[in-house]
Amino acid sequence: MPFSYIYLSLLVIFTTLIPAVSAANPAQDIIRRADEIRSPNQPFRYTVTVQEYNENIAQAENKQVFDISMRFIKPENGIPADARSLVRFIYPPRDKGKIMLSDWYQLWFYSPELRRPMPVSREQRLIGQISNSDVIVTNFEYSYNAILLDDVSCNGKKCFQLSLDRRSNDVIYPKIIYQVEKNTYHPYQASYYAQDGKLLKDVLYQDYRQVLGKERPMKIIVKDARHGKKITVMEYSDVRLESLPESFFTREYIQRGAK
Repeated sequence: MPFSYIYLSLLVIFTTLIPAVSAANPAQDIIRRADEIRSPNQPFRYTVTVQEYNENIAQAENKQVFDISMRFIKPENGIPADARSLVRFIYPPRDKGKIMLSDWYQLWFYSPELRRPMPVSREQRLIGQISNSDVIVTNFEYSYNAILLDDVSCNGKKCFQLSLDRRSNDVIYPKIIYQVEKNTYHPYQASYYAQDGKLLKDVLYQDYRQVLGKERPMKIIVKDARHGKKITVMEYSDVRLESLPESFFTREYIQRGAK
């Protein structure tokens, strides 16, 4: 949601003590805990409003709204892992009826004008600095290997700082420098890098609210590091649990018009 980047893209309960970090692999344990803040480990649905701004201009240049169903399940108690999503285009009105289906790292797009769903690139720009995959919640634990770096200060709070390197070329962004608050495991900032080491964008997680049993970020701000003056804001709303059948997350289903 505003929980992939896009997302998209969410969302540990406050404690008075810092929770213990696994000694076996502390870096992976940190990103796992942060993942649990960004999104629940069960199927859910949310609305994300994405707006693009020029720096210091209050009026948004572009706006899109998506209704997203996530079927992300980690393997537990004999249940196999699953990672699929349906992205329904809501606004602007001309986009109604368009749908994207994500099945792990594969992505298909369908609109009423097409005879059948067509494969699309996850890197393709959707709006502002947001790509197709960014509106879908990304699971860092599955997608990246993590190394723990020196702690840093995040707006007056102590943060873990981690270097994340992608496990597979199917993952869009090769490297992320990730900052996570130490006492809550709240994601604070993620800086995304290209293959050549150049910074692409900074992502800030903000507006934490109690949602589905945990405090989760309901706003994500994306700052363009290449062009300097573009800011994209993703705001999440109407987050709720939803259990849709596996059959809904198929190309056949979206061709019939997913609801």
